[in-house]
Amino acid sequence: MPPNATRVCEWLTESQAFAEFARASGTIIQSQGHIKPLHWYVACRLVVEGGFLPNDITPRPPFEATKAGNHYRLLSRPDLATGTEATVFGGMKSKNIDVVISMRGIGPVLAISCKGTVGAYRNLTNRMEEAIGDCTNIHTAYPALVYGFISLIKANTGPLATGNDIAIDSSGAVVTAIRRYHLALANLSGRKWLRDDPSAYEAAALVMVDMADPTLGIVYDKFPDTGGTAHFSSFFRTLYTRYDERFVYNAPDMLSVTARRQWASDSPALKDFNSTSYGYEAREAD
Repeated sequence: MPPNATRVCEWLTESQAFAEFARASGTIIQSQGHIKPLHWYVACRLVVEGGFLPNDITPRPPFEATKAGNHYRLLSRPDLATGTEATVFGGMKSKNIDVVISMRGIGPVLAISCKGTVGAYRNLTNRMEEAIGDCTNIHTAYPALVYGFISLIKANTGPLATGNDIAIDSSGAVVTAIRRYHLALANLSGRKWLRDDPSAYEAAALVMVDMADPTLGIVYDKFPDTGGTAHFSSFFRTLYTRYDERFVYNAPDMLSVTARRQWASDSPALKDFNSTSYGYEAREAD
């Protein structure tokens, strides 16, 4: 599809979203087309795994939720999908955020910012400064908002890049600039309480995407270490925990609005769902 064509949120697997980022170059990058598929992956995952209603999410995922007894049935509705970003009022200025969950009578409750870096890794410090400023701005206006940050990096090796675009050197080690960036990202993650530092995200993750065939688009699994503060495997789980603590457990009178839904096992949208391909489980009713 041409880079200037209008695209809306699609239900993509993890490898599909990351492969588009890995393959992108030139005008695709200039138009942000390399990172949009990650926005859609995130938005859809928040529905299928997170249990959030699709009409509360921007960009709108290609689903519709209908009440079915004590649960909800999830239907596939590509015609309802959008490709827009939400504008959130911050403490200093308004900000367009990649994926936002906003609820009736409450406002924005969860947001995720996605950034992709394709080279010039010596400039990662600038990316960190931007992330700190964005987080502080939003948390100043909405201290309860659960804010996540995903940073994608192309895992370029010597044969695929030169100079400052190399992410993995000839010995197989991740370059120092990325290691330092990961440490800074880990230190900027883990905000638990509303009075904690507003410049910290509730969760952050560094994802390095393999660039070599036949594993192009697959997450590079040798860095960062599994179990670390800024690892993608714990990113969504942490966001769900912080959200439940603030908007579910502390506000029982608002459960009709804030409770995360469970999807009926006969939901049409989940008929062919494969958790291995998508990288997460569906939040189905017991």
